[in-house]
Amino acid sequence: MGITGASGAVVGVLLFELLRENDIETHLVMSKAAEMALGYETDLQAKDVRALARINHGVIALGASISSGSFQTMGMIIAPCSIRTMSEVATGVTSTLLSRAADVVLKERRRLVLAIRETPLHLGHLRTMTALAEMGAVIAPLAPAFYTRPKSVSDIVDHAAGRLLDMFGIDTAAVQRWDGEKR
Repeated sequence: MGITGASGAVVGVLLFELLRENDIETHLVMSKAAEMALGYETDLQAKDVRALARINHGVIALGASISSGSFQTMGMIIAPCSIRTMSEVATGVTSTLLSRAADVVLKERRRLVLAIRETPLHLGHLRTMTALAEMGAVIAPLAPAFYTRPKSVSDIVDHAAGRLLDMFGIDTAAVQRWDGEKR
């Protein structure tokens, strides 16, 4: 998992909590901007989030296990994913472990889910997303599902995090499933 400085750090935090409940080994790479965003958006500090992951990697630790394709993973979620990180991954010009690990996931044909949290998008952003989708990445914008009739921000965050985990076949109670039309 990666957490960048885009707005929505709370989604990344919840993902770690949900994965911990499912006893899945997690690795965390958090950008410096993510640490700042945590302070703006939550009452958490970086050390609190690091405590949720089983293994932590420094953002410049390019020799970490997750920087190699020989290290087996289910894939990677970056939530939230900044436009900068998305762009680095798309070009293969990776300057941090966060973008390098994502690049490795793509080259190994594993699942890469980018929870983009930016709006509006210009044509360059859209072209970058298209290129990533063509490479095999899943672009999953952090957009609320209103059919669930959320009563709180927490309801929206729960659903978004649960849907991201759906991309890996990890089912949690966080998702309110659509069960057809109700009249």
